[in-house]
Amino acid sequence: MDALPVDVAVIGAGQAGLSAAHHLRRRGFVPVGQDPSAADTFVVLDANPAPGGAWQHRWASLRMGTVNGIHELPGHPVPPADPAAPSREALPPYFAEYERRFDLDVQRPVRVRAIRRADEDPHGRLQVESDRGTWAARHVINATGTWTRPFRPYYPGIERFRGRQLHVADYVSAEEFAGKRVIIVGAGVSAVQLLEEISHVAETTWMTRREPQWIEEDFDLPARTAAIAGVEARVREGLPPGSVIAVTGMHWTPWARAAQARGVLVRHPMFASIEEDGVRMPDGSFRPADVILWATGFRPALDHLAPLGLRTRQGGFRVADTRSLDDPRIFLIGYGPSQSTVGANRAGRAAVQQIVRERRAAVAA
Repeated sequence: MDALPVDVAVIGAGQAGLSAAHHLRRRGFVPVGQDPSAADTFVVLDANPAPGGAWQHRWASLRMGTVNGIHELPGHPVPPADPAAPSREALPPYFAEYERRFDLDVQRPVRVRAIRRADEDPHGRLQVESDRGTWAARHVINATGTWTRPFRPYYPGIERFRGRQLHVADYVSAEEFAGKRVIIVGAGVSAVQLLEEISHVAETTWMTRREPQWIEEDFDLPARTAAIAGVEARVREGLPPGSVIAVTGMHWTPWARAAQARGVLVRHPMFASIEEDGVRMPDGSFRPADVILWATGFRPALDHLAPLGLRTRQGGFRVADTRSLDDPRIFLIGYGPSQSTVGANRAGRAAVQQIVRERRAAVAA
């Protein structure tokens, strides 16, 4: 089957992808499935079976009242929700309604396998290959996020552990650990939130590579601006964006305060190795464990870009203002400085603005 021509292919229908699709719609682009002959067309390809992005996969106990990082999609506010409602039940219907309201015609489930250059022309089309066909796009807005690439660091003996190991991405609820000895690894928001939750029903030990540096001040606008500028500089040079905590520091949250009040917010240094029934500490002591929960973050889901050869030796992608510096037909949103929900919205708009300017310039020429 021949590749279907399209002006813009948006990969991913989470916060960033839907933001980009919304701005394409506002600028007059039409879903290619509705009118392939339109002057400006786009397609949104999403690997999930249903709307909702990564929210539909979050753990059941993550409630609307405690979820971190909700921000409305452009042009449509998040409807009021019961603070006790699970986020994975409350937010996907909002995403579904958004797709219907703005007629975004998201194609799913479509798993993009590879993006390749159609030819040697630097202004030519890109072949977007998937399990549901191929699209020949002038531009690709990549919005695949990180949820599908949980990161679990390697430690000696990791394969010997006879208990259960899981990543935050696999977590369901604290009840499955009742009465067990649980080691929670990680210094981010999720690690502390799950420490507080699990510690009500299990014996918990919290471990991080570095001593947490708690910041008492609010994460205000100047602090946010400085943090974003630091990440922008990294991705411009092709360095990996780095963890959120490395940029922002650890700020007190309600669950951190609750864990502290109950005496469970006690940090231990990382173990040196893993054994069959627990972990060996740096001082040689042994700590028994039934479960190791890795709250160690995620990596960008960008393997489908491998045929383009854009990854640097340092492991990142050179990006400025959402755009690849090594192939300007590619936009990376929800990557680096636009990882937050607010940043994803802005990045979607910025990418579309650049595409529109170029298309207008081409027509004028």
